[in-house]
Amino acid sequence: MERSAALLLVLALVNISCCCLDPPAAYGFTGAVCRLTYPAAVVLNEKTTEVIQAAFQHAKYPSVEGQRSIGFGTVKYGFHNLEIHNLSIGKSEFELKENEGIGISISNVSAVFKGTINYGYGSCYLAVYGRVREPSDFIKNIQLTENRMLYFWISDGLLDPLMSAAHHDGRFIRNISGTELTDLFQTELSSARPELLNKWLSSEGPMLKARSVSVPHMWTTTEGTSVRAVAGVELLLDSQDMPALYFETDVTVVVNASYAEKKLILKATADYKCIFIHKCYMISLKMEENLRGHLQEAVEKMGIPKVISYLEPELTALMDEQGLNLFDIINPEVLPQDGYVIVQLDFGFPQHLLVEFLKRTLN
Repeated sequence: MERSAALLLVLALVNISCCCLDPPAAYGFTGAVCRLTYPAAVVLNEKTTEVIQAAFQHAKYPSVEGQRSIGFGTVKYGFHNLEIHNLSIGKSEFELKENEGIGISISNVSAVFKGTINYGYGSCYLAVYGRVREPSDFIKNIQLTENRMLYFWISDGLLDPLMSAAHHDGRFIRNISGTELTDLFQTELSSARPELLNKWLSSEGPMLKARSVSVPHMWTTTEGTSVRAVAGVELLLDSQDMPALYFETDVTVVVNASYAEKKLILKATADYKCIFIHKCYMISLKMEENLRGHLQEAVEKMGIPKVISYLEPELTALMDEQGLNLFDIINPEVLPQDGYVIVQLDFGFPQHLLVEFLKRTLN
């Protein structure tokens, strides 16, 4: 089913239905809120006229055939190659209707209809000139007070269950080996890499397997979105049946998001981290202490950035599936609040999308 470009923009950030809610204190208890503002309504009104005129420049309609009885017999007729040309809109106005939405009124519309009519024994060229006047409601359930074009409120009540679902669905599992593993351990750390770890990494076929051990929990404050998770990490070697190393890290990360050049950017800072070594092959207590200190730094400077490097393109791709990359997003801002996140932005109206949509609808 075809979807309008306006709906596409709404779904680009959160693939759910949106509503408006007051007061703002209630946003933390709501899944998501979307607000389209007065500046956006002005642009929609201006561009709607341009889009309709452009879409109908070469609109075509299917042929119509039939027959009708008249006093002296039956006449067969057919309308073929019907087209609309030179459509123009003389006037377009919009009105903000409190608790209702935006009303857009289009009037003084003129167009030339061209095509061929066949009847009985011949054909002739038909040119019909007509005018229509028809008001229409364009967007429903919108309240307009802010000066940015589009606002989203996304609450912890929506995001936290989504993270839980992703955990149970096995989304937070990653295997790292080969060149990717070698490049990962090229990261410079202040602590020297333990010799035993060097030995494992230089052995045949090392692979690092990381996964979420428990359901991650997230909450939002004005500092950013905090995520607490327990991750389990195994170092596997081809020469051994059992992991050479297994440890768990309890880590809390504060994440702030931005969007630029059609890509999601995440900045993460470790707020708390703790390492628990559960299994380690042939290691003394002193070596374990040195290894724990090294791993704690590695989690912060290697592990967390690596996780972010996976999340950024995957979340960007998820938003692009909803069509976000088709729009010109102007000066987007992500503002964390207590219990929810505000996303505010302006956007360039996707005229080419609406033109193509109307053409496909009319053909």
